[in-house]
Amino acid sequence: MTDAGQEYALAVEGLHKEYPMPGGGRLIAADAVSFTVPAGGSLGIVGESGSGKTTVARMLVGLVRPDAGAVRVAGRLRETRTPRGASARLARAREIQMVFQDPYVSLDPRLTSRQCLTTALRLHGRDDSLADGLLDRVGLGARESGARPHGMSGGQRQRLAIARALAVDPKVLVLDEAVAALDVSIQAQILRLLGEIRRDTGVALVFVSHDLAVVRHITDEVLVMRRGIVVEQGPTDGVLAAPGHPYTRRLLASVPRPGWDPAAVGGS
Repeated sequence: MTDAGQEYALAVEGLHKEYPMPGGGRLIAADAVSFTVPAGGSLGIVGESGSGKTTVARMLVGLVRPDAGAVRVAGRLRETRTPRGASARLARAREIQMVFQDPYVSLDPRLTSRQCLTTALRLHGRDDSLADGLLDRVGLGARESGARPHGMSGGQRQRLAIARALAVDPKVLVLDEAVAALDVSIQAQILRLLGEIRRDTGVALVFVSHDLAVVRHITDEVLVMRRGIVVEQGPTDGVLAAPGHPYTRRLLASVPRPGWDPAAVGGS
């Protein structure tokens, strides 16, 4: 990686991950995956189940350790090993935060929304008075501030999960199917919120999704994965309007629309 990587909020080069298979051999989950995302930019990673997109997301945040490759955040090399010291772990967490598909399992059921945010702020040495601004930033009011996760809707919980991620002031936000479980109208609200956040804060977004309509709406660049390999990447509008790879064309053909015939999509 050259010094040019310092121009980007996130610069990824040659990420590789494989797993042993029960019957012998190796499963390549990600092979030579490379991309960059500028500050305030947004990249979509798309592909069907098993394409490797979630493996890449988990390598970015440190939930999966890559076998090879490098990740740089604002030009700084991100260690693949989990730091031993608490301060080093917290500093690493402030580089990249992740928002999952189901926020309920990642939220402490004992804490109200405001307590959730003040806990995160204090842990990272930030003023807990910032909690109210964060709640307002994601569209949660006084009633939601005092609510616990079980008393909130799916969309409200996802807003809280986004606010908690923003509490540490990350350079990069990774969203793994973050709107997949929401109704279409709520999806639109969350996507609009994310667009406002990246515009106002400069945080870079990596949006992992199987939904091409969502990716078209929220991302500047797109990376298409199939069986662990990047088969196509480039500006989202260009790739989705005139895909160059047969697999990307099949993904687009699989999107239901008026007159859609699933039998015409073809196999893998």
